[in-house]
Amino acid sequence: MAGFEPPQSRTPTPPRPHPTVAITGPDRGGWPAWFFTAWAVRRAGGRPFRVRPGRPQSERPFDALIIGGGADVDPELYDNGEEGPAPQNIKTVEKRFSQRLVGYFFYPLLWVLRLMFQSHGGTLENDRDLLEKALISQALAEGKPILGICRGMQLLNVVRGGTLNRDLSGFYVETPKTRSLLPVKKVYLRADSQLARIFAATTVRVNALHDQAVATLGCRLRVVGREGNEVIQAIEAIDRWCIGVQWHPEYLPQKKVQQRLFRALIRATQRSYPAQ
Repeated sequence: MAGFEPPQSRTPTPPRPHPTVAITGPDRGGWPAWFFTAWAVRRAGGRPFRVRPGRPQSERPFDALIIGGGADVDPELYDNGEEGPAPQNIKTVEKRFSQRLVGYFFYPLLWVLRLMFQSHGGTLENDRDLLEKALISQALAEGKPILGICRGMQLLNVVRGGTLNRDLSGFYVETPKTRSLLPVKKVYLRADSQLARIFAATTVRVNALHDQAVATLGCRLRVVGREGNEVIQAIEAIDRWCIGVQWHPEYLPQKKVQQRLFRALIRATQRSYPAQ
């Protein structure tokens, strides 16, 4: 029929080949955490950009959100006067000779970088708390995948109504508390968890740089990783891709198992999740 045009089929918009990932951090310090997290995201196929209170970039859209760890804790609280990881400690943790060679250079360098760029004074960052709470709420409302690292995991739990243990000394009565950049701590994962499927394992060796931990869980969260003394090391949402880990996977770039977490985050941007 003259003048008639058949309806055009609507082709679905293809997913972006390089999803954008917002990575939060403090205004002062935090450069090593940003660098290594951004590197991990790029290796996984994403495009990272930095978000901080002084530059919130609220107009910039993102496909996934990483709530980074805190670089605002006084180094005296965890360095204990040590001069970085000792060679014998690296040899104990890294069994393969090639990994030890990397470790002899990488771990001491990372320790120095964190010491140089860490914010001092142990002060609270209220502006950062407000910014990150808003970003978490936005990501939940829009169905965007979220990864919380260390402090980020704790904030995820708080946003969903949970609480924190501010003093973990009671958990380390029989076993000493470990604070190390080295993957010296063993975490046991729930076999039916997203995290266990991502790692393809139910145990994983991680580093330890935290003084607080999740106490009571927030809404629609579950514990999926613990130490042997029951300290919570990983949580995840029951209804979406929202994972929190107490350790710092970005500081273990040579560990392929830890890189899987960032690849899983990027893959999750291609799916849709229900709003909060």
